This record gives sequence, structure tokens and C-alpha cells, in this order.
Amino acid sequence: MNKNNNKILIFILLLLLGSILLAFYIEYILGHKPCRLCIYQRYPYYVSILLILNILVINKYPKKTLFGLSIISFIGASIAFYHFGIEQGFINESLVCETQKLGVNPTKEEILMQLSKNTISCRDITFRVLGFSLASINTVFSLVLSYIFFKLFKNYEINR
Repeated sequence: MNKNNNKILIFILLLLLGSILLAFYIEYILGHKPCRLCIYQRYPYYVSILLILNILVINKYPKKTLFGLSIISFIGASIAFYHFGIEQGFINESLVCETQKLGVNPTKEEILMQLSKNTISCRDITFRVLGFSLASINTVFSLVLSYIFFKLFKNYEINR
């Protein structure tokens, strides 16, 4: 990889690390509990961080890794868009997100069990940035990353 591509990858690595740290800050410091899809949206970031480090440090199979990064980012965008669709109501909440519905007269044990699970509905937007949910921001960010990684993959031979 040439120096310009390494700079791009280092910049993306810093953005991904910053995004993960921000998610932890929002969750643990600000107290906004994530739903299951919010947690699942972090997994492509973790994998991308490891793969970028593979390119920068080990430099083993960089072209294939760039293609993999493009696919992983697209999968991340798909998860984020699915979450966004649930938030906006044009996709029904799945079993992944759904909170247990309590009966008309729930018992004390049922209420305590539900509270102990602390399941957050994927429909609920508990944190926004400039009016946008984190799922909507993640959708755009992941699509941009997928495009960048694909361009780096396509131009790999040219930029060596």
C-alpha cells in the first residue's frame, strides 16, 4: 500500500475507534441504554478495526482485506438501515428487538423479570445528534466507508 492509502486507512481507523468510544460514552457516561440492534451495529466496526490493523501492521492480503472491508461496511449499513426503518415505522420490529408484552394484570414476578432483562425497544430513539438518530448516521457513514474501501480495492494495483 502506498503512503496516501495508509493515511486514508489510519484516518478511517481513528474514526472507527472514535465511533466506538463515543458509543460507550453515550451508553455508560450519559446513561442511554442501547437496544440489541445498536449493539449489533458495533460488530462491523470491531471487525473493520482488526482488518485495518492487519493491513497497516501485518500487511497480509491487503487487496482481499480491502474487499472484505467493503462488504463488512455494507453489511453494517444494512443493519443500520434496518434499525432506522424500525425507528421510522416502515419496518416492523423483529424478534431481535421486541420487548416482552406484559398481560393486563401482570404479576410482581413478571414485572421484575421484565425489568431485570432491561430490554430496550429498537423503535425508541434515546439519543440524537443534530436531530438524527445514531442508526441513520451509521447508515450513511457505513455506506461511505463501503464505497471508500471498494475504491481502494479497485485501485489497489494502480496505487501500489
